[in-house]
Amino acid sequence: MNKEKIRIEIPENVSALLNTLKAGGYEAYVVGGCVRDSLLAIQPHDWDICTNAEPEKTKECFADLRIFEAGIKHGTISVVLGGEVYEITTYRIDGKYSDNRRPDSVSFTGDITQDLARRDFTVNAMAYNDESGIVDPFGGLQDLKNRLIRCVGNAEKRFDEDALRILRALRFASTYSFEIEADTSGAIIAKKNLLHNIAAERISSELARLLCGVGVERILNEYREVFAEFMPEIKDSFDFEQRSKHHCFDVWRHTVKAVSVIEPEPLLRMSMLLHDLGKPAACTADPDGTRHFKGHPKISVELAKQILSRLRFSSAFCEDCLKLVEYHDIRFSGKKPQLRRVIREIGEENTRRLFKLQYADTMAQSEYMREEKLSSLEAEKQLFDELMSESECFSLKQLAVNGNDIKALGFSGKEIGLVLDALLQEVLDEKIENEKTALLIRAKNMKNRTTG
Repeated sequence: MNKEKIRIEIPENVSALLNTLKAGGYEAYVVGGCVRDSLLAIQPHDWDICTNAEPEKTKECFADLRIFEAGIKHGTISVVLGGEVYEITTYRIDGKYSDNRRPDSVSFTGDITQDLARRDFTVNAMAYNDESGIVDPFGGLQDLKNRLIRCVGNAEKRFDEDALRILRALRFASTYSFEIEADTSGAIIAKKNLLHNIAAERISSELARLLCGVGVERILNEYREVFAEFMPEIKDSFDFEQRSKHHCFDVWRHTVKAVSVIEPEPLLRMSMLLHDLGKPAACTADPDGTRHFKGHPKISVELAKQILSRLRFSSAFCEDCLKLVEYHDIRFSGKKPQLRRVIREIGEENTRRLFKLQYADTMAQSEYMREEKLSSLEAEKQLFDELMSESECFSLKQLAVNGNDIKALGFSGKEIGLVLDALLQEVLDEKIENEKTALLIRAKNMKNRTTG
């Protein structure tokens, strides 16, 4: 990257904010992630601005715009322009970090280099405006060229300040498929225990994004001990050989290979990360050493539940993830009744997701019977499409009778639900058509048996 030739296309609103500060006699730059992503030809999500104007002066510059002062303690004023919110922060020097999260105090400075010196990584410690071009005192441009994540200054100090930077480093390396510079890598390992001081929500947010990176397989393998700091349940899968002709990797390497294969959506990748955690505990072996893992999905669900709860993922996310882990190893028979029951238990959307899990799981195994497995899975997907096109009955709400119909036959209380469940099961098993008259006759027969 040739600094003299670099120009960044800044959105009109952002340019207007920079020009307003400049007209007031102040410096102003776009800074951080928006500069990094622009240089990587990635559309930035946010445009942050830094300036030598102190917060009160920034407020004066934008007195005609709506302003939020929630971050003013740390030098940040939020300005609303064109319906968008932009953060404008005064150059600052951070004080001591006593909580491994944010500085106890900040002091303002007029030197952009001092402001950039407090930032986490060199690729995030660059600023830009059209007049000055790139301000890059710590070699961020060269590290971008070399595809390298490197801390600004002393790596251990950076992680002492905010331990979440450990996961941010791994997330950037995963997202952009960058390497991590040696000193930074060493500090990540040395300081990994500091992650215990970080709020679960902050960890889960970084983890979800990291898992969706193109370089996730390498990062999960190289830094597995870091992830075990907040997911100790994964440790038993490290180097646990599967000793089966169906597998060519140990449990952990199979897991991360499957994570990398499935499409980069947080729910899918998290489900894949957790799907085989129960294998070590479920393991049995034949006299020849061949291993089997019967019942491992049930154990995996319990371990996954611990992890998801600890990291405080949303209830909906947890519910879907646990269902996928529970059903990931189901052996489809190619018969409609079984598929109907699966759809009933986990829902239409999760059944679609389940097919994706099984594909990724297969692709992370050995080549033994791979074509047969994929062919069987494709046939099951076609059967699923048939069921969907036929408007089949999979749930109580699709049943041709409802609670009032059953109540009219003389059932009451919990009996109504039990009868509906029984009718639905018979429909799923193709023992009866989902037709109101036929269902009512069957329900009457149930009533007669209970009163006879």
